[in-house]
Amino acid sequence: MKTPRTSQMETAPVGKLLLTTSLPIMFSMMVQALYNIVDSIFISRFSEKALSAISLTFPMQTLMIAVGIGTCVGVNAFLARTLGQKNTGKAQTIIQHGALLALFSYLLALFVGLFFTRWFFSIQTTDAEIIAYGVDYMSVCMVFSFSLFGQQLFEKLLQTSGRSVFSMVSQIIGALINIILDPLLIYGLAGLPALGAKGAAIATVIGQLAGFVSAFVFHQHYNKLLKLSFSGFRFNSAIVKEIYKIGLPAIVMQAIGSVANFMLNGILLTFSTTVTAVYGICAKLQNFVFMPVYGLTSGMLPIMSYNFGAKKQQRILKTRRYALLYMAVIILVGVLVIQLMPNQLLTLFGVSANMRSVAIPALRIISSSFIFEGFCLISQTSFQSVRRGLASLVCSLTRQVFVLLPAAYLLSLGGNINHVWLAFPLTGVVSLVVSLLLWKDVYKKNIAPLAAPLAGQAGRWA
Repeated sequence: MKTPRTSQMETAPVGKLLLTTSLPIMFSMMVQALYNIVDSIFISRFSEKALSAISLTFPMQTLMIAVGIGTCVGVNAFLARTLGQKNTGKAQTIIQHGALLALFSYLLALFVGLFFTRWFFSIQTTDAEIIAYGVDYMSVCMVFSFSLFGQQLFEKLLQTSGRSVFSMVSQIIGALINIILDPLLIYGLAGLPALGAKGAAIATVIGQLAGFVSAFVFHQHYNKLLKLSFSGFRFNSAIVKEIYKIGLPAIVMQAIGSVANFMLNGILLTFSTTVTAVYGICAKLQNFVFMPVYGLTSGMLPIMSYNFGAKKQQRILKTRRYALLYMAVIILVGVLVIQLMPNQLLTLFGVSANMRSVAIPALRIISSSFIFEGFCLISQTSFQSVRRGLASLVCSLTRQVFVLLPAAYLLSLGGNINHVWLAFPLTGVVSLVVSLLLWKDVYKKNIAPLAAPLAGQAGRWA
């Protein structure tokens, strides 16, 4: 017997379904990006070196998040495909293994946080003040990251089961608590001690804890058929293998981004720590623009995976077309704001005149690559949804490593920082071409063999 959710996935108009599924996730992720920006705004007014330290922390934070998100992407896609096959018993087993893998992910982050934080900063800079700020911030975030991994898991489960609104609410709860606590703990307001960078980290982990608890409660209360219970649990390596068949490429792709950012920071540090801080601001603003796109891909993944399991060829193709359309609208709005209002955006961070002279051209040049990156993200998610994780990995490698880093390094040799930023649009164009070639192959091998479309239906969008 079909549930209402199942009926929606198979029969609801695709454009409306994608919006219904994605909008709550988009909103919640924008809130998440907003409080990351607020973190940077407060820290930038506390100390420019503290801002530089947090910018240097970003690759390790990205790597930590990559492990959690990649695992959850694997769980999400596998779960959606299993539900598309109407196998609820197997779906329950997938959830159990997802929770176990989230725990293992935290233990890895705990190990790194306890033993490698000072080394991580020492290999990037010799500035003792930046190292001290960085260790304070990163060690707290890593050691107490169990809430981050738990929140990621239960939010994905809520999204997969059509409870995206509750996923959004849990994210908002965590974000609001973080935003409230940031100034109190960074500056020492309301009788609290001024903790600087460590205060920002403490505010972050408390917000994550609140988000985790609320997401867990929502899942257990509203996902009646998919509750987390270890009753009768037996470890199944085949389930883990299937989760990571999709999840591991996603982890590697995110990890590649982390390594790329780490190496790019090394290139930028040859100019100055100010340039690194500028790139940190650019990355935060870029993240804010792309969070709705990430929400969109989170919404399209279960729809495409479900319909791939159900062999609904046209719904797969329509989901991708609508995702590309919505992505283009989101990206163009973000790029227009950055291109037309860079001074106003930088004023939020209280940047110096020296930083502003570097940041304005950086923002304008980097943002010109956004539309290409957006297309690549939609393509990567399309590949993941039809079990072509390797194609997704190749797309990511091209975008973040094969072109960006060599181009940035070669352009840095001329000593002009503005030339380095040109590596971003150059990478975007190359990645677009690679994505199109990969999509042609994926369509031919994975989508075309599905049930042939009805005559006259191929051009319809609804």
